[in-house]
Amino acid sequence: MIRRSLTALAFAVGASFLPFAPAQAEAPAIGTQVPGYYRMALGTLEVTALYDGYVDLGANLLLGASKAEVQKLLARQFIAGEKVQTAVNAYLINAGGKLILVDAGAAKAFGPTLGFIGEQLRAAGYSPDKVDVVLLTHLHADHVAGVLDADGKPLFPNAEIHVAKSESDFWLSEANAAAAPKDFKPFFELARKSVAPYQALGKYKTFTGEADFGSVKAVPSNGHTPGHTSYIVESGGQRLLILGDAVHAHAVQFAHPEVAIEFDSDKKAAVAARKKLFAWAAKEKLLVSGMHLPFPGIGHVRSEGKGYAWVPAEYSPIRTDK
Repeated sequence: MIRRSLTALAFAVGASFLPFAPAQAEAPAIGTQVPGYYRMALGTLEVTALYDGYVDLGANLLLGASKAEVQKLLARQFIAGEKVQTAVNAYLINAGGKLILVDAGAAKAFGPTLGFIGEQLRAAGYSPDKVDVVLLTHLHADHVAGVLDADGKPLFPNAEIHVAKSESDFWLSEANAAAAPKDFKPFFELARKSVAPYQALGKYKTFTGEADFGSVKAVPSNGHTPGHTSYIVESGGQRLLILGDAVHAHAVQFAHPEVAIEFDSDKKAAVAARKKLFAWAAKEKLLVSGMHLPFPGIGHVRSEGKGYAWVPAEYSPIRTDK
């Protein structure tokens, strides 16, 4: 009885001194994010999503719905304000030892929040000089400028660059550049500057229609640009549709695919291409990824009401027991 009382007293006395005990030092905030890559298996292939960074786009760039409707759709996804954070993604496909990169990011064409494809590629365990093929969805700078390093030299020195001929003909045309509005002239200059070193090496190639690159096939989806191209990746009965820029604002354009964006060169064609891609993806239950979907930008498209809904894929380990 005495022993229990003494023990209780000791605890009580100790507790009374706790407020005066030295405080444990708090761990400092790290202040950096994890590397921006995510791997998934697709049949016998391995696909790695790469995060180039982000850019803030004005909600006023979305056309075909009232400002109030756009804000309502953004609010449903807990997105507030006039600016929408928009990811820039690329996708690396390891196809039997052949490395195929779809798009290459922006380099520093649009400021310091973009331009990390090379860094993410290395973090994911790949050296840029091991990339065999770069397939471009189109020649806007946030998809092509990343083919060059900080010194303006090929980041992927052993790769061939492939893009739709209609896309190449448009952006590399001096006549089109001369006739373009002043604000758009830099886009022509950046496209030419980005691909020029690969042209000099004989590594810049164009294709037409549904070109076949083995496990990857081109899917013409012009409208956003004259030769905008999506890609379908297939292995072991599984398919991944890489949309490219068919979507810029997931919170709005899935529910209302008729909403275009100011950057679309042919808004009617861009809307038609988006509707066709969404309908295909929903009907066939395709895996889908997109260059401006929230990273890693992989998921499914589901029919919902008069439009569609975006269903992000869950984080998953690479399964080796299948």
